[in-house]
Amino acid sequence: MVITFATAATGLVSSGLDLELSFSQSLQGLGISPQVAHLLWLPLPMLLVLVAAVVGVLVTVWLERKISAAAQQRIGPEYAGALGVLQPMADGLKLLMKEDVIPVRADGLLFTLGPVLVLVPVILSWLIVPFGQNLLISNVGVGIFLWISLSSIQPIGLLMSGYASNNKYSLLGGLRAAAQSISYEIPLALAVLAVVMMSNSLSTVDIVDQQNGAGVLSWNVWRQPVGFVIFWICALAECERLPFDLPEAEEELVAGYQTEYAGMKFALFYLGSYINLVLSSLLVSVLYLGGWGFPIPVEWLVGWLGQSVDAPLVQVITGSVGIVMTVLKTYLLVFLAILLRWTTPRVRIDQLLDLGWKFLLPIALVNLLVTAALKLVFPFAFGG
Repeated sequence: MVITFATAATGLVSSGLDLELSFSQSLQGLGISPQVAHLLWLPLPMLLVLVAAVVGVLVTVWLERKISAAAQQRIGPEYAGALGVLQPMADGLKLLMKEDVIPVRADGLLFTLGPVLVLVPVILSWLIVPFGQNLLISNVGVGIFLWISLSSIQPIGLLMSGYASNNKYSLLGGLRAAAQSISYEIPLALAVLAVVMMSNSLSTVDIVDQQNGAGVLSWNVWRQPVGFVIFWICALAECERLPFDLPEAEEELVAGYQTEYAGMKFALFYLGSYINLVLSSLLVSVLYLGGWGFPIPVEWLVGWLGQSVDAPLVQVITGSVGIVMTVLKTYLLVFLAILLRWTTPRVRIDQLLDLGWKFLLPIALVNLLVTAALKLVFPFAFGG
């Protein structure tokens, strides 16, 4: 597992700075063997992913409170830190201090493993998210399908939580959550497959590189508008965001599969949900909005300024701009998801399943077939 830092624009030097090599060489200079240096390096990327995911959740929770307050013409949190920025940490501390209760007749092992199976795959999925051309944890060749396979583990955790609670309401909530997740995974995978077909690669880095030839005009959102809408709707359903938050609707007296949970186990469900929301927004920006790409190709800007793309200062600036663009696009989508939560009515379970199976699935299949046809007819524009 290697993190490499380089530039954020297509066509620049791709070798970059190998952080693992630099870390190992530093330790070897202190007399530590290469094998031990490698073992000491391994936890660092996972720690980086965990910190990034948790910080993303804290920011998203604060934004959700502030945006919902603005939408409903109220103040929102403002006393816990400046503008209420410490409110998410206060919420986490409150849940940490609450008593962890396990029902007497519940299956203790499955009851505990349920939230873990919901959270861990979502965190692992961050391994394949690129913030720059060589700024990611692991550039695996099948990164997108690795994310889809990891996300398919989540329904097992939801169903396990509902079943292990030994509560009929929880069991029905778990079944409803699993049915919703499975219904929307298929059209989501088909929408991703259309992008993969145009990019001729399953690597997230290759998908972004393919979109950076002509700036904003080469982003996949223009060639895959239907796929973009399908992916976004399915991502909201996978994250159980309103109008698709049926498994644990706040207005219901019984909170679905979460009914018997308290304390940190209860917090893990919401942590997983918010991490998944940020992750889904990141992947939408990578698949359809050019990832780290600037609306105007960096090479053009550098050429107009009479600079060399290989200059160290230019590389640092373009790398920084790439990170900013990725985060900016991601939180624009997070803002849209939060706004949808407070402006759209909730659908019924039958309407939700009809939308997934009767509408999105056929449309996703047609979109895939049309993309294949366009790839053959216009190979210069659709990655032939």
